[in-house]
Amino acid sequence: MLELLIGPIAALLDKVIPDADEKARLAHQIATLAENQAHEIAKLQIETNKQEAAHRTLFVAGWRPFIGWSCGIAMTSNFLIAPYASAFGFPVPPLDLSEMMPVLMGMLGLGAFRTYEKTKGVSREK
Repeated sequence: MLELLIGPIAALLDKVIPDADEKARLAHQIATLAENQAHEIAKLQIETNKQEAAHRTLFVAGWRPFIGWSCGIAMTSNFLIAPYASAFGFPVPPLDLSEMMPVLMGMLGLGAFRTYEKTKGVSREK
């Protein structure tokens, strides 16, 4: 994504600065500043996540588990309850999971990645 932002700036540098070495130095400096800014934003988001997770109220700290449980209930309904209920004569319409599945897969992927980090001993927790 940084390349999308830096490309137009590099094009402007081509028009304003004739020296190729100076253009390369400035482009590198701009890229470094953008990466540092993105890194700082990520660190702030991590700190926010820590504060939310440590919060005492379920409304703040419990939104991630709520999303996980909601996805789990919807999956259970679609793939266990609805087929068995239909088999016994109780038609249960299936839920539309098209919007929920990317959320669920993202959560499962992040959970798997976190487990992988912990098993390899590279997680940041001591």
